[in-house]
Amino acid sequence: MQLDKKDLSIHKNHLNNIGMYLTKEVKEDIFKKHGGVESNTGSAEGQIALFTHRINHLTEHLKRNRKDYNTERSLVKLVGKRRSLLDYLKHKDIERYRAIIKELGLRK
Repeated sequence: MQLDKKDLSIHKNHLNNIGMYLTKEVKEDIFKKHGGVESNTGSAEGQIALFTHRINHLTEHLKRNRKDYNTERSLVKLVGKRRSLLDYLKHKDIERYRAIIKELGLRK
């Protein structure tokens, strides 16, 4: 099968859009905003913000691809990880928990 230049460029753009939603710069920005500095990748707030970003992306993907069950499973696992981090933060420091909930808009 031979691809012409137009098909090849469409294919490359599609591949770039699939895995590149979470670039190094986006991660650094998330950790700088929620963790204090971009090198503080282990803070609970930074991890929760990163999981929220990924959850929002996967939710949009699933709206377009309803039968993508692998992504659905990944989404459920991410929500569980975020929930456990939120529970940890709630027991550890309730003020930090309330701040991250408000900042990310997780509760209605």
